[in-house]
Amino acid sequence: MILLAIAAAAAAATPVATVRVAFDRKGETAVATTGLADTNTGRAVTADDPVRIASISKLVTAIGVLRLVEQGVLDLDADVSAQLGWRLRNPAYPETPITLRLLLSHQSSLTDASGYLLTLDDRLQDKMADPNVWDQQHSPSSFFRYTNLNFPVVAAVMESATGERFDRLMQRLVLRPLGLDACFNWATCSPAAKLRAVVLYEGGKPVRDEPAFIAGCPVTPARAGSCDLSLWRAGTNGGQFSPQGGLRISMRGLAKIGRLLLGDGAVDGVRLLSPASMAALSQPEWTFNGNNGVQNEEAESGVQAGGFNCRYGLAVSFTATPRPGCQDDPVGDKVSRLGHAGSAYGLRSGLWVDRAGGTGVAYFATDVTDEPGAHSALSRTEEALAR
Repeated sequence: MILLAIAAAAAAATPVATVRVAFDRKGETAVATTGLADTNTGRAVTADDPVRIASISKLVTAIGVLRLVEQGVLDLDADVSAQLGWRLRNPAYPETPITLRLLLSHQSSLTDASGYLLTLDDRLQDKMADPNVWDQQHSPSSFFRYTNLNFPVVAAVMESATGERFDRLMQRLVLRPLGLDACFNWATCSPAAKLRAVVLYEGGKPVRDEPAFIAGCPVTPARAGSCDLSLWRAGTNGGQFSPQGGLRISMRGLAKIGRLLLGDGAVDGVRLLSPASMAALSQPEWTFNGNNGVQNEEAESGVQAGGFNCRYGLAVSFTATPRPGCQDDPVGDKVSRLGHAGSAYGLRSGLWVDRAGGTGVAYFATDVTDEPGAHSALSRTEEALAR
């Protein structure tokens, strides 16, 4: 039935590639792939091919944050200004501190109204001085607004606390301990992983991660065009390695992250997170009550529109919220799952884990253009892959 559903979705929306890996606590239970990783070479996609997984990157970034919290390096509830070295405040609420908990759960009062991509030589402090990046109608902690810009701030805090570049820090904290050949923005992936990259397409045209792109600058170049990474300074920018969406990882690798969530912070004999951290990661920080948040992602029209965001935690989405107006059940069985969806450059992705049932799924599809599905505000292709 799963393969038939995937085939039906592919016929309707004709993604260039789809990969789906189902798993339980012990390992993979099913793998399905269709299409091409690279239409130029005709290379078939596999479950081992790394792909830019979009916003699921936020969940992996949060795992890195929790590791630093366990080590006593960071505090979820401390004012991040102390780590940044400058005062971070919504100008309309100057006395209200902003914490990692608020940033990770999209309750910081930051917005994407002025964009969230930073060039190599941008300073985060300058970006925060723009009044348009702030929601001046809602104070921090009072309102949910899905905001990519939260995560360059999170990464800047991580860099300031450790003195390490974000992509290398995530290698040390998460990717290398799990034995994953994955990376943020390609710089720290192996040459072999780069050769297996999945190209992203929109309308049949490559838009990310074709060979020439991978061989180019791993960050958004400086305004004058420079790609001199020696310009990096800990905590100055935070957005250079795309903590909000730039993780390249295979579905086998993402399934291992899912099994970590099923295993209460341990997978294949490696304990990455404590039970206390897993408890924090497994509960919502925000639940929609009808007027305390924006349910769609405002930065991209049509993405998660119509009520997908109803419960959200520390960079974790929760599905199947039993509330009118919540279109957040991509599987359609009313079972609550945790994880995250991703959408960018024609890609749709998902990692969904049923912790009670002990099962999960990791998937992506490229060049997706179809309509919302029957059970959720996600696309028909995503619903087919999630089932």
